[in-house]
Amino acid sequence: MSRPIRMDAVLVQAVIAGALSFSHLHDLAQAAGQTGWKAWAYPISVDLLMVAAWRRLRAHRSGLAWCWFVVALVASLGANIATAGFLDLAHPPALLRLGVAGWPALAFLGGTLLAHAPADPTPEPQPEPRPAPVIDRPETPAPAPAPEIASPEPAPALPEAAPAVPPALVDHARKIAAEHRTRTGTAIDTATLRARLGVPEDLAGAIAAQLA
Repeated sequence: MSRPIRMDAVLVQAVIAGALSFSHLHDLAQAAGQTGWKAWAYPISVDLLMVAAWRRLRAHRSGLAWCWFVVALVASLGANIATAGFLDLAHPPALLRLGVAGWPALAFLGGTLLAHAPADPTPEPQPEPRPAPVIDRPETPAPAPAPEIASPEPAPALPEAAPAVPPALVDHARKIAAEHRTRTGTAIDTATLRARLGVPEDLAGAIAAQLA
């Protein structure tokens, strides 16, 4: 079933304005000495430049597109005013002849700049930081409590001397701790530091004490 055709007032107004402007541009070019197909080419050139500038404006609001849209609009509006009796088209001024003669080169320059203007770069989305993977470790069952057996108290153990830590190993441990804090957001523990360095437990504790 065909849909009824509805008249759009805005579309009708646009067609009328375009037809009148097209005719005025043709008459102005003809008065300036452009005859035959050349007089019809001028309004086509002005309208194409205006359409190209408008499409560029819809894609990117740039100063270049605004500039050439205003140039084409002034050319169309100027033709409407000039053919309304403000100029003697039987004896057009030299400035009008100069403008009509130079319009093709100006329109070609504008169309080329609009067609080859670089598009605005779109910033690439930054990847979100991924959280550190959580490894589930099986829980070790607690051993059954052994019966208490009275035993003599052991003698107090003598404090062990802390092992000497090479400065180069401490610097390397600082880098590992900084990388761990950047990746997880928490300070590195002694067990993780010992696993990363591959050193004994007492040496790892001494290094962790120097990093604290």
